Amino acid sequence: MSELRLMAVHAHPDDESSKGAATTARYAAEGVRVMVVTLTGGERGDILNPAMDLPEVHGRITEVRRDEMAKAAEILGVEHHWLGFVDSGLPEGDPLPPLPDGCFARVPLAEPVSRLVQVIREFQPHVLTTYDENGGYPHPDHIRCHEVSVAAYDAASDHRLYPEAGAPWNVSKLYYNHGFLRQRMQLLQDEFAKNGRQGPFGKWLEHWDPDHDLFANRVTTRVECSEYFSQRDDALRAHATQIDPKGDFFHAPIEWQQRLWPTEEFELARSRVPVNLPEDDLFTGIEK
Repeated sequence: MSELRLMAVHAHPDDESSKGAATTARYAAEGVRVMVVTLTGGERGDILNPAMDLPEVHGRITEVRRDEMAKAAEILGVEHHWLGFVDSGLPEGDPLPPLPDGCFARVPLAEPVSRLVQVIREFQPHVLTTYDENGGYPHPDHIRCHEVSVAAYDAASDHRLYPEAGAPWNVSKLYYNHGFLRQRMQLLQDEFAKNGRQGPFGKWLEHWDPDHDLFANRVTTRVECSEYFSQRDDALRAHATQIDPKGDFFHAPIEWQQRLWPTEEFELARSRVPVNLPEDDLFTGIEK
């Protein structure tokens, strides 16, 4: 095998920099060919950085978010592909309002699946990463991202499906990202307390039963990637409309993170190669 290839499928620009970003940066640095596929343009995302909450930014948000994504991809050292669907937005209210016509979460499933199958067959990844059935959190585009990714993983190998999308390709392994882990938050929160500082995770931890961490129980694979945490953070800051550089994400010093939790976590959801769990490498079992 001349090269290993990894495809990371995400719902919006900035997701690739907050979910598994240090892992993708590590593999890219090690010579793995890595492609991030972004399913929507993030057009309906709120501007979360006060410094970017400007009329001229709102007026050209699509272009701004594309520029941000290009910068983040360059920082991570990955290739990038837009699948071309429109952000559904995060509905709010009681009852929830209907999703906008034509948005990603409302288009027939076969449309994004066929496009992703074509990208898979062209790029021929050995590993594909995406979100679990809850989307990581219940944003309609994240849930749809899961549905599209799993369907495309299956369909890409079937010559009867989407024949116009190219020759079949078997993706060897399918993983779900799992970055929202209580134990990690607790370790960092405790480190803040030891250093006489107020940690940013208290509001999460007080409502989260330590004996009921469903995500932790699903982790099968921990990838050591602490050397790339700074690169991850730089990529996230590139999404200036979405990330406040003074926000909670950056409060814990990288040195603490590297010492207390030097890995990113994944769940092996499907495999077409023999596996022996737990793992420390997404490519375990794939002939190199």
